[in-house]
Amino acid sequence: MPKPRPPHLVKEITRHGKTIWYVRIGHGQRRRVHGVYGTQEFVDDYKDALSELQGYKLPKSKPGKLVEGSFIWLLKQYFNSLTWHNLAHATKRQKELILMKVSDAIGDIPYKAIKKSHIIAGVERRKETPANARNFLKAVNGLFKWAIEQGLLEDNPAAGVKRPSLKNKDGFPAWTEEDINKYYKQWPLGTHERVWLDVLLYTGLRRGDVVRIGWKDVTDNIIHLKTEKSKFQTDVFLPILPELTKTLETGPIGDETFICGKGGKKLTKETFGNLFRNACNEAGVKKSAHGLRKLAATRAANAGATVAQLKAIFGWTEDDMASLYTKTADRKRLAIEAIKKLQKGAG
Repeated sequence: MPKPRPPHLVKEITRHGKTIWYVRIGHGQRRRVHGVYGTQEFVDDYKDALSELQGYKLPKSKPGKLVEGSFIWLLKQYFNSLTWHNLAHATKRQKELILMKVSDAIGDIPYKAIKKSHIIAGVERRKETPANARNFLKAVNGLFKWAIEQGLLEDNPAAGVKRPSLKNKDGFPAWTEEDINKYYKQWPLGTHERVWLDVLLYTGLRRGDVVRIGWKDVTDNIIHLKTEKSKFQTDVFLPILPELTKTLETGPIGDETFICGKGGKKLTKETFGNLFRNACNEAGVKKSAHGLRKLAATRAANAGATVAQLKAIFGWTEDDMASLYTKTADRKRLAIEAIKKLQKGAG
C-alpha cells in the first residue's frame, strides 16, 4: 500500500507532461518544492516550504542591492544610530555577530513581515544552547525596540517571547578557597600567573578593567578607575590590601599595568582571559576569571560588607546582585548562630 502524501503537498502535471510539486495550504499562496520526489533534498525543501507558508520561517534571502524596507536596510539604520553608538564595545560586538548572521539568511526580506512566530522559531532553533538563544532574543528585541522609537515599526515581534531557562542558573562557577590554594601551589610569588590571580581576587574587577590598571591609577594607596561595563561612567575606588601589595612588590608587573605578558607587554582582555584559563588548567582549577570575582564578593559579604559597600567595590549600579551576596552571607551567619543553640546547655 503506497504511503500517504504529506499534508498540503500538491502534484501537478504540466501541459508538457512534466511533474511538479508544490505546497499550498487551502486556497492560499503556492510554494514550489524542488528536487526529486522521495529524496532527502525533496523532503527538506518540502519542510522549508511548509514552514514558510505556516509563518514559522521566513523565505530565504536572495543576494542583491540594498532595498529600503528590507531587514538589512533596517539593520544599517540601526548600526548608524546614536542608540547603537552608545552601547558598550563588547555589547556591540556580540549583537553585531548575531544580527549579521540573521541578515545573512533573511537580509532582503521586508522587516515588517517578521512575526512573533519567526522569533519563537529562532529561539527554538537555538534551544540546545540557552545562552545563545537568550542573546539572540536580546539582540533582535533591541533592534525592534529602536525601530518602534524611530516610527519605523508599530509592534515588536520579539515582545513577550519567553526566554529559555539557562542550564546553569548560577552562571560561571565560583572559585572556592581550595581552588585558591591549588592555584597558589602551582604558581608561587614571583610568577606572572600569581600576579594575575591576586590582582583579580583583591580588586574584584572584571577582565576589561583589570588589564588596564597600574600604578598610574593609584593615589594614596587607592586604585581609582571608571568601569568599562558602565561605559566609563561608574567610579570605583579600591584600597590596595597588604596581600596584594606584597604580590605587586614581588612582581613581575608591567611598566603601565599590573597585569602583563612575557616581556612586560600589556594584554587585551581576550588574550588575558585565554592565558589565565590556561594557568588555571595547569593548576587543576577548571574555573574562569569571572568565577573569581564571585569569590571576592562572597568573601566581602561574609566579612560583613553591606549592599552599598559591595556596590562601591564591584561597580554594580543596582541592588539586586549585591543583595544576593549579603542575603547568602546573612543566612550563613544565622544558621551558625541557630545551630549553636542546639548544643546542650545553650541558652
